[in-house]
Amino acid sequence: MQQVINQLPQTQGVLSQAEIASGLKEALNKGIEKQVVKLTNVDGFYKNELVKILLPEELKKVDKGLRDIGMSKLADEGLKVLNRAAEDAVKTSTPIFVDAIKGMSFTDAKNILLGNDTSATAYLQNSTSTALYGKFNPVIKNSFAKVGADKVWTNIITKYNSIPLVKKVNPDLTDYTTNKAMEGVFKMIAIEEKDIRNNLASRTSDLLKRVFALQDSKQ
Repeated sequence: MQQVINQLPQTQGVLSQAEIASGLKEALNKGIEKQVVKLTNVDGFYKNELVKILLPEELKKVDKGLRDIGMSKLADEGLKVLNRAAEDAVKTSTPIFVDAIKGMSFTDAKNILLGNDTSATAYLQNSTSTALYGKFNPVIKNSFAKVGADKVWTNIITKYNSIPLVKKVNPDLTDYTTNKAMEGVFKMIAIEEKDIRNNLASRTSDLLKRVFALQDSKQ
């Protein structure tokens, strides 16, 4: 890797580790501004097949059980409110993700820059997910109550558990939705990072142009 860096054209000037890290952070922030905001709209999760939250394996039998007894409408509503909670939570928690990016320390910025199309996003996800979960989980919990998902799912689970001979369930849907919503956020940030890496027109600042020109030179 160092050999590749040493062979890069010198006309770009010498970019410091700090400048490269700043450029990567700007790319990730751009991902939030351009892509993650889409998730906050009505159907931002629900009608986006890349990030739509589906039922966990243990609840697929609940879904089928309700449909078998003619309660398809309630089953459909259960899936929709999971996604509504995620949409609402991301709307109010974007600063959490922005702060995570600001606080990141790219210990090897050049290697991340010269990595694959989503290396910076992957680094963000790997280095911040545990801390982000702790902040994001209560936001999801509040959103569950706000959009009525808690009541809908209490009703669904009660109805299902009352069906004769079924094995009763008691899933932690707040935990599940938190993880899926975070996955969706990172997936959308990765889309923008990939675009910046591959589309010159998406490098909308001097810093982005200079930093990602370094990446171009490796090819």
